[in-house]
Amino acid sequence: MNIDDWNSGQEEVMVCRLDTRSKKPLPCTVVIFGASGDLTQRKLIPALYHLCREEQMPDPFRIIGFARREKSSESWRKELFEGINKFGRTRPVSTEEWDEFAAHIEYYQGNFDDLSAYQGLKEVIAAAGQRELCENLLFYLAVSPSQFVEIVSNLSRAGLLCRREKCQGGWQRLVVEKPFGKDLESAHRLSEELSEYVAENKIFRIDHYLGKETVQNIMMFRFSNSVFEPLWSRQWIDHVQITVSENLGVGARGGYYEEAGASRDMMQNHLLQLMALAAMEPPVSLDAESIRDEKVKLINSIQMPFDENIVRGQYLAGKIGEIEYCAYRNEEKVNPKSNVETYVAAKLFVDNWRWAGVPFYLRTGKALPRSVSEIRFQFRKPPHTLFAAQCGATLDSNSITLRLQPDEGITFHINGKVPGASTEIRPVRMRFSYNAEFGAYTPEAYERLLLEAIAGNSTHFIRRDEVEMAWRIIDRIRSSWKGKDLKEEEFYAAGTWGPAAADQLLRRSGHFWRSTLD
Repeated sequence: MNIDDWNSGQEEVMVCRLDTRSKKPLPCTVVIFGASGDLTQRKLIPALYHLCREEQMPDPFRIIGFARREKSSESWRKELFEGINKFGRTRPVSTEEWDEFAAHIEYYQGNFDDLSAYQGLKEVIAAAGQRELCENLLFYLAVSPSQFVEIVSNLSRAGLLCRREKCQGGWQRLVVEKPFGKDLESAHRLSEELSEYVAENKIFRIDHYLGKETVQNIMMFRFSNSVFEPLWSRQWIDHVQITVSENLGVGARGGYYEEAGASRDMMQNHLLQLMALAAMEPPVSLDAESIRDEKVKLINSIQMPFDENIVRGQYLAGKIGEIEYCAYRNEEKVNPKSNVETYVAAKLFVDNWRWAGVPFYLRTGKALPRSVSEIRFQFRKPPHTLFAAQCGATLDSNSITLRLQPDEGITFHINGKVPGASTEIRPVRMRFSYNAEFGAYTPEAYERLLLEAIAGNSTHFIRRDEVEMAWRIIDRIRSSWKGKDLKEEEFYAAGTWGPAAADQLLRRSGHFWRSTLD
């Protein structure tokens, strides 16, 4: 129902603004390391452009791209203009609006291991003249994690980044992309090395999933609606399914995927983050640390899964729609005998009062039929009386599905009578759609997260202890197949929903994977 509908019904629309006390972004300089890379062109610059276009960026601001390749500021701007017309969410971009934004952009060439380049960067930053542009600095590391420490140490040695939580004058913040380590040991070591140069509260570990509109709405859905709180527990929830599927193969990312696999690439961050937000206890307040504390508590309460509750898979050749896919082992830069998982599913339990005994089924994979991200809370079946006594297994249980992509929204599945003379019951849907309620516009995840990093709001970024606890679970999952070759039943054809073992994982408890079309 839109605002006009509410007004025509003479019912007041009550709107609560939560951002009136939020931190406001101050004038600053954004330095992007890896400026010539794909992430910068596809995501970062389009996000900053749209923030500027919608007057969300601080005034004034600067963007400096730091990369090894030799090019001028003008040539870099031309590359970025081509990129935003290809990847931006509002296309085509007018030359006039782009020129206004591009006036804030410049390019600086340097090698990451060359201290003199950082000293030169310091001079470029100081040339702005305005105090806040010189002292308020956001460093975005759009580079390989293996280069994090080298860059941060040189920023520190050049006097651009101080170790103390608060430095005299302005502020400095560091945004780092995933993967943050490849296991618990490497993640811990990386955090220790970074902590020599920068305080933990200055590190913003980014997971773009946390910037998605529906993910942002999970907490509001749970904690601003009293009707759901009594239902959100073991008394009413039978089990939970979290699906993050992709209908593409690894493509040109074969080299990366050989190192990561589905467990490191998706489950360690995206799926465990969704599980934490969906199942955590109410925070004591809406400040960043209170929310992150509850997420950490939830992840820390996850029991280590047994081997029989872990499934891996790898896709074979198959067809999705009209597109033929080769087997993973035949992809570019992939070992033809690779045992890397392109699919992983796990049955997890949370060891706390609210969720004791409730299984959480997580699955993610490549070359599956659809690209979908959703969380489905499946309620317990009605008592075996009245309709349930007659219908038996054909009477479905209720559920709530939080759809993150595509078609962002929330769906409540209930049972209803089919119109007509006969008496038939079937599931019906009550659906809240973002597009229908608010229009097609929802900001890109990077827009929100970049703006929050500039403002210093760490709510939707990942803390060190959260990262390390997530790796503890993934290390256990990966240990279940360490040193073992893939079995025949662990392969699945592209265009199917994974190996048969994933269905058996649920069937043993009387459950089954729910259709993502619901």
